[in-house]
Amino acid sequence: MIPVSRGGRRPVARPSAAAARGRRIATPYLLLLPAGAMYAVFTVYPLFRQFDISFYNWHIFPGASNPFTGLSNYSQVLHDPVVRTAALNTLLYTVITVPAQMLLGLVAAAMLTDRLPGRALWRALIFIPVVTSWVIVSYIFAYLFNAQDGLANSVASLLAGHAMHIDWLAQTWTGNAVIWLVGIWKGVGWSFVIFLAALDGMPRDLVEAGRIDGASEPVLWRKVIIPSIRPAIVFVLVLLVIGASQVFTQVYLMTQGGPYDSTQVLYTWAYQQAFTNFEFSYAAALASLIAVVVLALSVAEVQVLRRNPGG
Repeated sequence: MIPVSRGGRRPVARPSAAAARGRRIATPYLLLLPAGAMYAVFTVYPLFRQFDISFYNWHIFPGASNPFTGLSNYSQVLHDPVVRTAALNTLLYTVITVPAQMLLGLVAAAMLTDRLPGRALWRALIFIPVVTSWVIVSYIFAYLFNAQDGLANSVASLLAGHAMHIDWLAQTWTGNAVIWLVGIWKGVGWSFVIFLAALDGMPRDLVEAGRIDGASEPVLWRKVIIPSIRPAIVFVLVLLVIGASQVFTQVYLMTQGGPYDSTQVLYTWAYQQAFTNFEFSYAAALASLIAVVVLALSVAEVQVLRRNPGG
């Protein structure tokens, strides 16, 4: 017999502790479900579809036959001389821009950690390139290094004493150098923010104790500061390497891989093969190899961070 309250109404049944706990556990997953579904549809499925296409001679036209070709697309990629050039350019971009971004970001963070006049303004100016569109930045630098009336040629003419019309973006090394410069200029602010947070969170008494003991600034950096912010250094290094391996926008907008494919990087070559030459299977095989490399870099990041959890 169900007890009845004095007012003649049945008491409201309270949910059991197990049901309440189940709802509490399920709520975050339900909130993540829409984002997870979009990620699966627009990222996971295209990735697996890309791997699938790489094993066929795939055509975009409906009803066209797509014969299975096995590893022939991968063999073609590995024997393509342009891929070797693009891989070398990607490697050079990584080797040159990543250390430069880290060094400049660390120097700027060290300078702006102390209470300098106007440090908030300087911090904002350093970080502004990070939030600026790659497209806008690429077009600005293309204008600055324009062969006719660019600022770079104006400065070169002033220094040389006569008119200079260097076609910076139409030559292999100068074109690559401009691409490196864009990457460094835009990426320093991101490294700066991470290093600034790491330096601000570092125990100041360690540095003060070192100074009291008579340690010089280079010794303090080598023995105290660098070991203290080592997790941040590893984090910045690995993410910058992964980002540099995926360089695309500035190359595509500024040089289109020219002249004669000498400034190609891996992603611009894959894009051109897919959407200019309609070699979708070749592009899928190249993109799959790039994905494997990026995945390996991500795994290396996890392993390094696990091995050095506290620096």
